[in-house]
Amino acid sequence: MNWKSLRIKKGSLKLDEMSVIEFCFYTQGRKGTFFLQDHLLLIVKTGVYTVRFGDQEYTMRSNEMMFIHKSIGVEYEKAGEPDSDYILDYMMFFLNEKIVDEFLTFAGFKPIYLVNDVVPITVFPINDRIGSYIESLKPYFENPDEVKEGLVRVKLMELLFHIADSNDRLLHQMMQPISKDRGSIAKIMEENFSNPVSLNDLAYLSGRSLATFKRDFQAVYNTPPLKWVRNRRLDKAKELLAETALSVTDICFSTGFENIAHFSKVFKERFGLPPSEFRRQLRLKEEA
Repeated sequence: MNWKSLRIKKGSLKLDEMSVIEFCFYTQGRKGTFFLQDHLLLIVKTGVYTVRFGDQEYTMRSNEMMFIHKSIGVEYEKAGEPDSDYILDYMMFFLNEKIVDEFLTFAGFKPIYLVNDVVPITVFPINDRIGSYIESLKPYFENPDEVKEGLVRVKLMELLFHIADSNDRLLHQMMQPISKDRGSIAKIMEENFSNPVSLNDLAYLSGRSLATFKRDFQAVYNTPPLKWVRNRRLDKAKELLAETALSVTDICFSTGFENIAHFSKVFKERFGLPPSEFRRQLRLKEEA
């Protein structure tokens, strides 16, 4: 298959009915947010992928990879570069505790726990072996439903061997435990960010005091709760402007904002255009 002739190509390989390897190849930029239940290893062959964890920003370019520790929430922005026809070509590997433990047992590695030494995000170059490994996976995405789960497991083991050989520090990061309570913070925030709730309400829903809630929230998102809520509401508003016919007023109130003028102001600060103009420009691009 001539991958360069494709403008958009996506696919995933599954293990235990869950997507564990995802492939993307296209020329469109994207922005968004996600909370990771599992470790994520993101490998960029071509393009630019930026991740923000609170006020910290990490950028990968061609032939680089990023490890994002599980149980944190991040913002992302991805796009191609002008000198490569704006092509964005990357793969994502979701590594849960089960697959990491299987690898440790299979490879004979003993877990090493680094107290208070969890690094949320790490960026480093890929070597020739990992680059060849990525190319070896691409044929599987032509007919992903025909790929046996046993083979997917073997390919994940192969990846982890390459990681262990090239960056044992990264392997140690995968072994570090994270409090399961972090998941409850993310679930509560996703379920309630568009509701008219206060920080005290969110702390109560999480079963924490306000001080403990703020501390645990900072560990997950590395940013103050109110700032995260506002940005999450704006991201949702942007999505609704692009994908629905709802009025700007309806979108304002449905995403938790209580004042249209304030909503328009903060939307423009974040995305460069007020909501109505953002939608108009988007429609013009679609019609072009």
